[in-house]
Amino acid sequence: MQNPQAHWEQVYQTKQPDAVSWFQEHAARSLELIRSVGPSLNASLIDVGGGASTLVDDLLGMGFHHVTVLDLSASALQLARQRLGTAGGGVIWIAGDICNAPLPECSYDIWHDRAVFHFLTDPAQRAAYVQQVIRSVKPGGHVIVATFAPDGPEQCSGLPVARYAPDQLHGEFGPAFELLQHVSEAHTTPWGSVQHFVYCHCLKPH
Repeated sequence: MQNPQAHWEQVYQTKQPDAVSWFQEHAARSLELIRSVGPSLNASLIDVGGGASTLVDDLLGMGFHHVTVLDLSASALQLARQRLGTAGGGVIWIAGDICNAPLPECSYDIWHDRAVFHFLTDPAQRAAYVQQVIRSVKPGGHVIVATFAPDGPEQCSGLPVARYAPDQLHGEFGPAFELLQHVSEAHTTPWGSVQHFVYCHCLKPH
């Protein structure tokens, strides 16, 4: 099989952003959880696996000044940049693998990931991801991660995924992370099928 980066480049080069299963016109559940933090508009946020998602549009519309979007696919990021135009001029765009991307230390107040973590089926990948969180999120920062729920799909975009109950997802990060809340989502794909997600909102230890 082709490497993951080549896979996602092909996806975003051959499909419209609203023709993929994970498309949301607005990332309502993510925005709800971010708002629940009560962040300052000067808070620093990173959207991991943001791709061509409209979350960045809505964050900028809410007035946030320090937004980073990371994705394995440079093509996905280019779609978002083109959509935003000059409005996205202040966004930091990072094309890279979240497991080894050179993220700045203790920089983010909010870490958001909708549907990257569940692609990490290798325990070593998950451990590397958690180390990135520990290194780059500020002490006391918020970590919002969504994956497929136990009754969610077993694959996405032709790739295998891991599915999690809230306690299992929290467990991947360890007991030092305080679980503030978990919520579910029944996501309807563009073609009408329903996928079940779980979101965990944790606090990184001081």
